[in-house]
Order: sequence, then structure tokens, then C-alpha cells
Amino acid sequence: MSGIPFAVAGGILGLYIGGLNFSVSAAVGFISLFGVSAMDGILLMSYIRRDIEEGLGTEDAIIRASETRMRQIFMTGLSACIGLVPAAISTGIGSQVQQPLACVIVGGMLLSPICSLLVIPVLARLWMPTIKETGMREVAAH
Repeated sequence: MSGIPFAVAGGILGLYIGGLNFSVSAAVGFISLFGVSAMDGILLMSYIRRDIEEGLGTEDAIIRASETRMRQIFMTGLSACIGLVPAAISTGIGSQVQQPLACVIVGGMLLSPICSLLVIPVLARLWMPTIKETGMREVAAH
């Protein structure tokens, strides 16, 4: 859930840069951002927990999970941005309906992944108990 404030900040920034007001269309964009941001955080935490269960220490598990999930998180955001940039900058007929949604998603998907990959590992390190590396990882590898 710690990634959602960054998604909101990015969405608000997208609306501000686009010179748009909050609307129903923008609200739908925020709901979409909440889902993607929460999914990214859940997947990152599940990778951290899986690595700890495999025998890695807390710090190593956080680093490994962040490195493993970085590409997927960035590609999710990049694909959404690339797909919605034309709608965000459009000025034709009907753009007043789609433009707020697109600006919210583009802004949120540019800011949220970066902040999530910086903040979630730090919060995980602060709040998770320190677990030392066990020998289970070597046994599981053979």
C-alpha cells in the first residue's frame, strides 16, 4: 500500500502539467493506478518473503527481489505510458473525455515505479525482522 501515495502524486502531477481538472474520467485513471501500484508492491513483497523462505537473509532477500522485479515494474509503467501518451496529448473531438484519464495514468506510471522501487525496499528493511542467512538455500539448489 505504500506505493499508492506515489501513484496519486504522479496522477495529480499529470493533471497539473496537462492543465486539466479532476473529473470522473480522471477518477477512473486513479482507480487504475491504485490497482497497478498495489500489485507492484504485493509482488515485490512476495518475492522478498519467498527469498527469505529459501534461506536468504533479510537484506539479501530485499536486494535480490528488487533487482528481480525491477524490469517487470518498469516495463509495466513504460508500456502504459507509451500506449496512453497519444491520448494524453490529443486535442481532437472527444479528447476532453479521454485526456484526463490518460494524463493521470501517464503521470502516475512515470512516478510510481521509481518511488516504489526506492521506498518499498527501505520500508521492508525497517519493518521486517532481521533474519540471518541460513544454509537452506544451498540445500535447495542441489
